[in-house]
Amino acid sequence: MAAVLYDYWRSSSSYRVRIALNLAKIPFEGRTINLLEGEQRAADYLIVNPQGFVPALLIDGETFTQSLAIIEYLNETRGLEILPAAPKERARVRALSYAISMDLHPVCNISVAKHAVEASGGQIATERWMRHFIEKGLAAFEEMLAQKSTGPLCHGDTVSMADICLVPQVYNARRWSVDLSGWRRITEIVGLLEEIPEIAAAHPDYYKP
Repeated sequence: MAAVLYDYWRSSSSYRVRIALNLAKIPFEGRTINLLEGEQRAADYLIVNPQGFVPALLIDGETFTQSLAIIEYLNETRGLEILPAAPKERARVRALSYAISMDLHPVCNISVAKHAVEASGGQIATERWMRHFIEKGLAAFEEMLAQKSTGPLCHGDTVSMADICLVPQVYNARRWSVDLSGWRRITEIVGLLEEIPEIAAAHPDYYKP
């Protein structure tokens, strides 16, 4: 049975999982959950994922949720080697990954931004909200890359979970017209990553059903 990925083409979390599936060379059937139309709140989808989030991945007879949990499962079962073996190095890659997936991404979720706009009576604009947090988060990420462990990619010269998190976030930054020119390491790393066929194939512009 082929893997089934419930996702939305523009979702950063889903984008991460598509990259991991491609790197693991796992064919999958995509089932679109249209977030703009509220399909994530439909009763039949809440059976798949009670949180009402994407992605959800059906694989190996189980349904997995939360993008980093899915990615780590694929790493452990498919030998992706996206986390270093050494504990200190593994902790660094996780810290870089979490800086995006747990600190930056949640506050830039469209539902959060929409609530902020509504709660402020329109005094906060969606674009201003997004730019503020993306710029703050990526500036910190750039500083986190100022370590000798950073190589051509986020950690050394092989794709890590941090790279898998960074690519979708940069896509999101471009969507909101964030100026990336001041972050040399980020732009150089993403430039290399976007040349990798498995990563390029996961891009929303190519993947969109």
